[in-house]
Amino acid sequence: MEAKKREVVYNSAKIWQIGFFALNNTATNLYMFAFMFISYYATGIAGLLVVSVSSVITFMRIWDGFTDPVIGFWIDKTESKFGKFRPFMFFGNVILAIMAIVLFKTTHLIPQNLRFVYFIAMYALYIIGYTFQTACTKAGQTVLTNDPKQRPLFTLFDAIYNTILFVGGQFVISTMLVPKYGGFKEGFFNEILLITIVTAGIFTALAISSIWHKDVKENWGVLQAEKLKFKDYWPIIKGNRPLQMLIISASTDKLANVTKSNAVTTVIIYGILMGNYALSGKLGLITAPMTILITFIGIAYARKLGQKQAYVVSTWICIILSVILFIFLRSIDMKTISLTPLNSTTFIFLSLFSLIGGVAAVGGNIVIPMIADCSDYETYNTGRYIPGMMGTIFSFIDKLISSLGTALIGFMVAAIGFKNAFPTVETPPSPALFWLGMIFFIGMPIFGWVSSLIAMHWYDLTGDKMKHIQQVIHDKKLDAHDAAEAKRIAMDI
Repeated sequence: MEAKKREVVYNSAKIWQIGFFALNNTATNLYMFAFMFISYYATGIAGLLVVSVSSVITFMRIWDGFTDPVIGFWIDKTESKFGKFRPFMFFGNVILAIMAIVLFKTTHLIPQNLRFVYFIAMYALYIIGYTFQTACTKAGQTVLTNDPKQRPLFTLFDAIYNTILFVGGQFVISTMLVPKYGGFKEGFFNEILLITIVTAGIFTALAISSIWHKDVKENWGVLQAEKLKFKDYWPIIKGNRPLQMLIISASTDKLANVTKSNAVTTVIIYGILMGNYALSGKLGLITAPMTILITFIGIAYARKLGQKQAYVVSTWICIILSVILFIFLRSIDMKTISLTPLNSTTFIFLSLFSLIGGVAAVGGNIVIPMIADCSDYETYNTGRYIPGMMGTIFSFIDKLISSLGTALIGFMVAAIGFKNAFPTVETPPSPALFWLGMIFFIGMPIFGWVSSLIAMHWYDLTGDKMKHIQQVIHDKKLDAHDAAEAKRIAMDI
């Protein structure tokens, strides 16, 4: 009887709950996508200098990192009738909407001598809302489900949503909005702002509904009150080896992704080297089905053998395919890549591009549920349930490292002669732009993936290890419940 009692009972989720909760990440990614073009607003409409804007965006990401631990600490201390995570998701999205409007609609109206300071101040407030909501994507995983076979499903939904967002979004930008407004003009930003605010609001509402009955005290750790202090951050980082390794792995990947997906990189690769900026949207749209298919295969693999194994295998594949892609692009005239007519060069590029995109989606998106694993490891190791702190420790260091991406782009672009404005689709190609594009588009991702492989060597949260961890946490919950029941009986006597 005792053996049956001690058998772990997972806090499982319905499929729709996992799918809807993943929309919380999509909501914040909508803002991230829109803000990929803020450099063009700040320099082209607000009249700020390229290096100044790049420096500000870098500083804002560092500021974003510093707000993470404070908000994570606040989340862990919160026990409201609306839950621990739902209030932060709601108010985070409200702040995002308000500050995005303020930034894009008013900065260029401020007197020139105050405009730069105003831009910094409004951006800093926007970051607070962004941190509110993104922290819950990581920390909320712990109440959504603790089933090792279910957690990878978040990656599946997240990868599909992100593929649709970034591929579909780039398609809309490059083939509709840029031609419609003749470039990154004021009308362009007005329209992308409206789309972002409305869609992100709907997605946030659906995400909140998904954990409405999950975000309750029964799912918060081991049912023992934990007196948290801000100084607890350092012991957590020092004692949680899986978290350390995941931070190194994911932050270098993020640094690479920031440079690869930046609007400037897209302009250089597609608009200048290929000579057709609209291809950036069309090619992504064509390869999206393959990306989603590969994601399905990768998640099935992760559910069977564990998230770590899926991450390592996908990383190796990405490195190999990216080296092949570089050799291919170096050996051809990139202007021959075209859909009209479709030729063998385009077919090879599409094949490599779609394979890399699909495999990278598995590794990149699986990081979020891996953070939940690190949080459960902390509960298993120390008895502390602190998902907010765990997720935001990760974000803090991740953002400090990846913040270098925008600055790197700004300084390297300026170093080859673009000091007052970024390259545009009208800029003629040159050897300097080719090598810069290759560094951002292929070189940085390879650097990130190699760093990930090194870090994963010391990350020991395998599939079998996570099953053991959930069993131990389950036992601790039962022990806490039995102790509380015994204390109640003793008091009654």
